[in-house]
Amino acid sequence: MRNICEALTADGAYPTSVYDGLLAEKILKRENFDCVVLDINLPGMNGYTLCQNFRTFDTTTPVLMLTAFSELEDKIKGFDCGADDYLTKPFFMRELIIRINALSKRAGLAPTAQSEKALLIVGDISINTLSKTVSRQGNEINLTPREYQILLRLSRTTGELVSKAELIKEIWGRSFDANTNTIEVYINFLRNKIDKPFNKKSIKTKVGYGYYIEVQ
Repeated sequence: MRNICEALTADGAYPTSVYDGLLAEKILKRENFDCVVLDINLPGMNGYTLCQNFRTFDTTTPVLMLTAFSELEDKIKGFDCGADDYLTKPFFMRELIIRINALSKRAGLAPTAQSEKALLIVGDISINTLSKTVSRQGNEINLTPREYQILLRLSRTTGELVSKAELIKEIWGRSFDANTNTIEVYINFLRNKIDKPFNKKSIKTKVGYGYYIEVQ
């Protein structure tokens, strides 16, 4: 999973990784994605069940299933659960990216589906992921690219803790020095733009662990 996330990040995507089927279902109900990549063998809830449940509340977002099984019956079962594509392990990372891009592009042809995916709502904060604009209570907020990336990452997992090291790795890359106070500086910038003008305290710090957004 880590290799997949690193490859997608290098390709310009903003992946969210979840290692438990039950937690993944909660996130899928709360957030919108361009494409969902599901492993069949997930703890808590397997990929087949998760995909089937996902289709009860989202019929448009493309789903790509990953599995070590190559039997026709397994593929048929995946498609019957609502998957759009199927990739058997082991696979070339480039093939995975090509398939994800093709599925995302195909899904984006429907204007209503694309407009639904474009807007991420966190309390009274609105993030348009197509225009990369942010507003709160109807007021547009000008963010730098780094500030926007941090806010988007925290917003995609609202209420869940994101470590400082994880933020640095996903936004600056693995070669960046995780011991610097760069994240603290940018979090302070975000609070000055996102929270203080609206008398809010949405961006929270858990000392020694990381950051999260609390919906008020």
